[in-house]
Amino acid sequence: MAWSGIKRRVFISHFRGDRTEVDNFINHFANNLGIFTPYVLGANDNDEFIDSTNTDYVMGRIREKYLKDSTVTIVLLGSCTHSRRYVDWEIKSSLRQGNYTPNGLISIVLPSQNNSAHLPPRFEANWNQEHSNCYGRYWSYPTTGNQLGEWIDDAYYARSTRNKLIVNSQSIMKYNTSCKIHNQTH
Repeated sequence: MAWSGIKRRVFISHFRGDRTEVDNFINHFANNLGIFTPYVLGANDNDEFIDSTNTDYVMGRIREKYLKDSTVTIVLLGSCTHSRRYVDWEIKSSLRQGNYTPNGLISIVLPSQNNSAHLPPRFEANWNQEHSNCYGRYWSYPTTGNQLGEWIDDAYYARSTRNKLIVNSQSIMKYNTSCKIHNQTH
């Protein structure tokens, strides 16, 4: 499938420890190439960070403030992304159905991870290696803007073509878990 050329609204989920690579991704693909319009929690110092232990409140705020206008969620995978509760909550909010159309879902491995990273459990439940009969897609870092545009288009259309494959009933992550690579919780 060729990229449609439509600039979609994309929510970027990430671990704050990968901020430099996340900013590089956004600057290159969104700002320089114009492939998508980014929505990012904590993207700059003016953003209000949602500081609450009430999970429903946090997921509602993520949906209202960041996801409501986006159509695709990209999870940028660094070494500890899989262990972060806010990433889990952002994925859960992205996959919510009912009153909402779910966001398309993609995971992309950041360059520092050499094409391999542990997946957040909620994403992993929505993916398989063959990309068959699953909602999410897992990719290495894109080599071109057109390639990323194709992946975003695929995720966008999955909202109506693959939404019956969404798995989102598991309990939310209440706390960060140990990072499998560094065995730390940052």
